[in-house]
Amino acid sequence: MLTAPLSIDVRRGAVAALGDLLADRRIVTEGRVAIAVGPGQGDQIAEHVRPSLNACEVFQVEGGTVDAAVSLGSKLRTGSYEAVVGIGGGRTIDATKYAATLAGIPMVSVATNLSHDGICSPVASLTHDKGKGSFGVVMPLAMVVDLDYVRAAPERLVRAGIGDVVSNFSAVDDWLLAAEECGEPVDRMALTVSRTAAEALLHQPESIESDRFLTVLAEGLVLSGMAMAFAGSSRPSSGGDHEILHAIDQLFPGTANHGELAGIGAAFCYHLRATRLGAGAERLGEILTCLERHGLPRLPGDVGLTAEQFAEAVLYAPQTRPGRYTILEHLGLDQGAILKAVEEYVEAHGG
Repeated sequence: MLTAPLSIDVRRGAVAALGDLLADRRIVTEGRVAIAVGPGQGDQIAEHVRPSLNACEVFQVEGGTVDAAVSLGSKLRTGSYEAVVGIGGGRTIDATKYAATLAGIPMVSVATNLSHDGICSPVASLTHDKGKGSFGVVMPLAMVVDLDYVRAAPERLVRAGIGDVVSNFSAVDDWLLAAEECGEPVDRMALTVSRTAAEALLHQPESIESDRFLTVLAEGLVLSGMAMAFAGSSRPSSGGDHEILHAIDQLFPGTANHGELAGIGAAFCYHLRATRLGAGAERLGEILTCLERHGLPRLPGDVGLTAEQFAEAVLYAPQTRPGRYTILEHLGLDQGAILKAVEEYVEAHGG
C-alpha cells in the first residue's frame, strides 16, 4: 500500500498547475487521463484543466455509491487510461478512489471542499443496498486543494472538516486503550501523525475566513489520511467517535454530514472518559471550545436528534465496526446507562 503521495498542493490557484502535475511521468507517460466529476464545481474545474491535457475524457459520478464506483471502474478499464483525476467533494473522491483501485491505475484527488479526510485516505466510504460501508483502497498519488474553490463551497462543508480532524484525539486514545486492554499493536508513526494534525488545528487561532487556517485544515485532513496509510487501517482517525457517526448515518440517515457528526462523537466519547474513567476532562473542554468557536454542532439537539435517539445510536455504534475496541466497547454500557450518560452530557454542556 502506498504510504506517501508524490505531491500535495494546497494554495490559491492550485488547479491551474494541474496540467503540469499530470505531466509528471511517474503518473502518466502518454497523457491519456480520465476526469471524474461530481455535482457542483467539478464540471467547472474539468473545463478549466481540459485544455492543458493532450487527451482526456470527463465522466460524471452519480453519487458516492458502490454502484457508481464500479461503473466508473469499468469505464476506466475499457478506456485504457493511465490515471484518473477525481474532482469534487467527499462522495465523488471516495467513488473515484474505489474505481481507480478496481481499474489498477493511479488517482489524483482534487478537493472542492474540506468536509472530511477522504481527500487522502486509503479508505472509501460508499453507500450500498444495506447502508454505508468503508472499503480499503489505494490512496491518491497526488492531492490538489485550491483554496479559491474551497472558499466557493458552502461554509458548512468547510467547517465540517474541523470536526473530523479533532476527532483524531478520540481515535488515538481509543487505539492506546485497545493496546493496553487487548494487546493491539500500535504504529507509533501513524499515531504521531494523526495527533499532530489534530493539535495543529486545535491551536490554530484563526478561522475559515483565513487562508492560513484553511491551509492548516487541509494539511490536517491530508495528514489524517496519511496516518491511516501508515497504519494500514483507519485506526488512527476512527474510534468510538466514528462508530457513533456511522450508527447515526445508518439509523437516522441525512441527520448531518460526516465531519459534524465526528466532532459530536469525539466530544461524547471524552465525556464518557471523564465521567466513567476520570480522565480526559481537559481534552473534552478543548474539543467543545473548538467546535463552538467554529460554529459546529456540539449536542445531539444541534443536529436534530433527541437524547433517546442519540443514545440508540451509541448503543448500536459498536456493531458498525466489529472487532474494533474503543471506549464504547470498554465500558459496555446498557441502554439505560447510555441514556443517562447522554442526558448528563446535554445537561453539563447545553448552556
